[in-house]
Amino acid sequence: MSVNGITGANDVYGTYSSASQTRNAAAKAENTGEAKATESAGVVYEPSNNKTASTKSYKPNMNVVAQMKADAEARTAQLQSLVQKMLTKQGETYNTANGIWGLLAQGKVKADPATIAQAKADIAEDGYWGVKQTSQRILDFATALTGGDPSKIEKMRSAFQKGYDKAQKTWGGQLPAISQQTYDAVLSGFDKMAQEAGIQS
Repeated sequence: MSVNGITGANDVYGTYSSASQTRNAAAKAENTGEAKATESAGVVYEPSNNKTASTKSYKPNMNVVAQMKADAEARTAQLQSLVQKMLTKQGETYNTANGIWGLLAQGKVKADPATIAQAKADIAEDGYWGVKQTSQRILDFATALTGGDPSKIEKMRSAFQKGYDKAQKTWGGQLPAISQQTYDAVLSGFDKMAQEAGIQS
């Protein structure tokens, strides 16, 4: 075995190793160049070739609209009915307190003293049928019906006024002064609600 054979083998290995390193360095540089090119280009939008993109059409659901309208009308009717019943009852209690309940038109029947005393307590300033509590119950009911939605204030005001008119018809004329004061207190309450909601009336 000659020394030249071993030396020759080393030369061949060195040449192979050097070529391999050169290729690896070139590949690395190429990859780095692609990465830099991608970084500088940013994100590239490629439009979809999907031609069947759906265009959604919108149409009102008239069943839901009709249901909501019926619900709103029912709630308005509820408030009218409540106002009519409450103010009629308030007027009756007021007349009982003044000893003229019963056959009011003839004025022949007088209430007993205990009933009159209870009625007077009920229509007192802080009594159950007094202006303060009665007007607050009406306002609370209106707020409960609308869920506190300020855009419904005027509708509730209108329903209240219709209920008041019905109470007067049921009563057969002008309601007692306490009911008129309650009417004014409720309207003031609606005004306050509108003012707090920033609604101009």
